[in-house]
Amino acid sequence: MKPAPLFSIFLASFTLLQAAPVFELNDPGTEEVVDYEKYGEFQNVGTYQFKYVIKDRVGLAKASGEGVDPNNSASRDSRVLKLRLANRLKDDQWAHVNSGDPEADFFAWAASNSVDPATRLFFVGKALEKGGLYTQAMKAWRAAMILYPTAYAWEAHKMFTWLVAPAAWGSIVNIPRNHPDAGWKLVDALVVGHQNLKGDLTRNEVNVVPGHFVRYTKEDRDKSIVPLDRLKVVQRRGGKVACVKYDNGQWGLEVEGKPFFVEGMGYFPTKVGCSPPWNWMQADENNNGTNDVAYETWVDKNGNGIQDPDEPRVGDFQLMKEMGTNAIRIMVERLDGFNLPLLRDMQKTYGIYGILNDPFGAYTIHSGASWKEGTDYSDPEQRKNMLDVVRKMVELCKDEPWLLMYMLGNENNMAGGYTGVNATRTNAGSHPEDYATLLNEAAALIHKLDPNHPVGVGNMGTGMIDTYAKLAPELDFVGINEYSGAEGLGGIWEASRQLFDRPVLIGEFGCDAYWTGKGPDEDAQAMYHQGNWEDILYNRAGNPGSGVSIGGIVFEWLDEWWKETSKPGQESIHNTEASFSAAYPDGASNEEWFGIMGQGKGKNSPFLREARKTYFMYKKLHEAEATTAK
Repeated sequence: MKPAPLFSIFLASFTLLQAAPVFELNDPGTEEVVDYEKYGEFQNVGTYQFKYVIKDRVGLAKASGEGVDPNNSASRDSRVLKLRLANRLKDDQWAHVNSGDPEADFFAWAASNSVDPATRLFFVGKALEKGGLYTQAMKAWRAAMILYPTAYAWEAHKMFTWLVAPAAWGSIVNIPRNHPDAGWKLVDALVVGHQNLKGDLTRNEVNVVPGHFVRYTKEDRDKSIVPLDRLKVVQRRGGKVACVKYDNGQWGLEVEGKPFFVEGMGYFPTKVGCSPPWNWMQADENNNGTNDVAYETWVDKNGNGIQDPDEPRVGDFQLMKEMGTNAIRIMVERLDGFNLPLLRDMQKTYGIYGILNDPFGAYTIHSGASWKEGTDYSDPEQRKNMLDVVRKMVELCKDEPWLLMYMLGNENNMAGGYTGVNATRTNAGSHPEDYATLLNEAAALIHKLDPNHPVGVGNMGTGMIDTYAKLAPELDFVGINEYSGAEGLGGIWEASRQLFDRPVLIGEFGCDAYWTGKGPDEDAQAMYHQGNWEDILYNRAGNPGSGVSIGGIVFEWLDEWWKETSKPGQESIHNTEASFSAAYPDGASNEEWFGIMGQGKGKNSPFLREARKTYFMYKKLHEAEATTAK
């Protein structure tokens, strides 16, 4: 009997991820995994008032070992001086984030006092992981989540803060998947945060359940795999397309009674020189009666910016089909421009479904609110406006053969108020109950009008999921946008499973293709995507993870040159300046470079495509998956 679909190809990659330690610790600690209850007391476990009180600091330091608080022996290690004399240790520890020299990276962070201790512990753990010292890496990350639960490392555009504790927990969760020979797995843990309370970056709450370590091997992982045909469906949410719950508590997705895993694409093609709205469904720049992006794009193989004889028109639909895409995410900013015949052909000819994503007040779309004040989910008139658009969207599309599911919102839950710190221009983050109840009303309306397709929320991370569980039970799945690093998506699967018993669709994941200060870097982008996609597979029903994954949507198909424009005319410039700090290979986000397809010099937009290595990575991976599934 075959293993769970899509996963057998991934199993083969595990052996490539193992690494022998590249350096050793003088003081690895007296305990392989630290028993914190021997040295202190957990208080308010499982609440936003969690705290750990140390009672035996000396004993905890001895148990923790080098680099792990409260142990400070790394600063006295003789190798610090040797590394400096060898010119391997730079004064700026930020130059030691994945520098390729794990030993130097470790001491740069472990011996430093120039940043907050939680951030230091996080990057100590990353250096230890790169150095093959996985157990010590997990000890460093667990110390960060237990000792400094509310710490944050940076903020982006005053939109959100990067909380260390959830990221540290996520790194621990990634270890058994990436390095199953590490020998340990953290179970029964949970770390979720409420950030930027009332718009204040320094005010954060984090709910921590410390969990405990158990022995875990590659053999344990392999034994946990269960073929889907052995699982019995015990709950069905939907009709033609349904989220299904299995008898082992895991979740999947079915289309007409057959398992379906979303291999999705964020499809928001734009023309260089234009800012949204640019309606790709109606695009016909050459006035020949054929849709430009669906049928007439061509791949510039040699990068000369000219359509050579061996570069025929092929179209995005065909390119996505060849890559293995089976669904695209469609932002519903307006309904009057929908090209239903085009979408019908997309499904009939190319086998690609559509996921309708109503912004649901994000960026004030469909709420009727002014940009200055933003969407107010407590306002009765705005609530009615958004529900009216949902009704019209469903009535227009509910019987269409290309429709897969509905999503409501796009990161509307981002922390902060609608007066300046929330890029989505809504007050959902500060009025979670109002937002959740409106989500529930909208989902109930969709179910009434269209019982055949599931509906979910488009969320940023796991924030507010506990509120949805209480106030929005009509939701059939949780859509999560997540950009947590190349190693995988970490704790979001387990957090979502514990907080809201619904399947998870990754609504966005990905990485830009530009290394700040150096130039385009397709290798880093492809590596990031592969690590994330493997994690999405790992957490599918029947596989060793949490069993709640129903797929993922790549962000995104094509570079959008308008994203960082601040003055008229800059829409024609491909910006190379970092937008903000983020968990990407170079530590920064370049918003105009997220496409797995480029637009060259922009002169042949919207027709020219430059296929990046990530495109071919997915194509190869999905071809292997399809062959294995037969």
